[in-house]
Amino acid sequence: MAAGARITSIDEVPERGSHLFTVSDSHGTDREVILVRCGEDPGVRAWVNVCPHEYQRLDRGRGAAMREGEIICPKHGSMFDACAGDCDNGEAAGTTLTAVEIAVEDGAVSLVDEGYTYRHDGPRDNDDDDNDGPSSTSHIGF
Repeated sequence: MAAGARITSIDEVPERGSHLFTVSDSHGTDREVILVRCGEDPGVRAWVNVCPHEYQRLDRGRGAAMREGEIICPKHGSMFDACAGDCDNGEAAGTTLTAVEIAVEDGAVSLVDEGYTYRHDGPRDNDDDDNDGPSSTSHIGF
């Protein structure tokens, strides 16, 4: 079995959308992370739940918007490759999502990134102002 905290089973990660969970970083700050499907082994990737261009949560509690293997930022519509985390379009062009190391073994997805400690499934407990998410300036409709 992979060393690290079990997050979920790979079968529980939606084909479109994301699985949201919370970790604590080395400073004790809670961070949200999303698991998304990816066409490359091991079949899923984990990313910190923030657009690197401007603080915006990609998954605001209902799953990240995705289209054709890309995660869509709800603010400007920039699209990030679900496998590599790179963006080559829109306001976030040239940026990359922050990766969180995971392992998949026997269908179980585990957190193995030494920089984070698994806390719980779902969003951070202390989201006061950003639960409603950004107002969109994107031309992409969902």
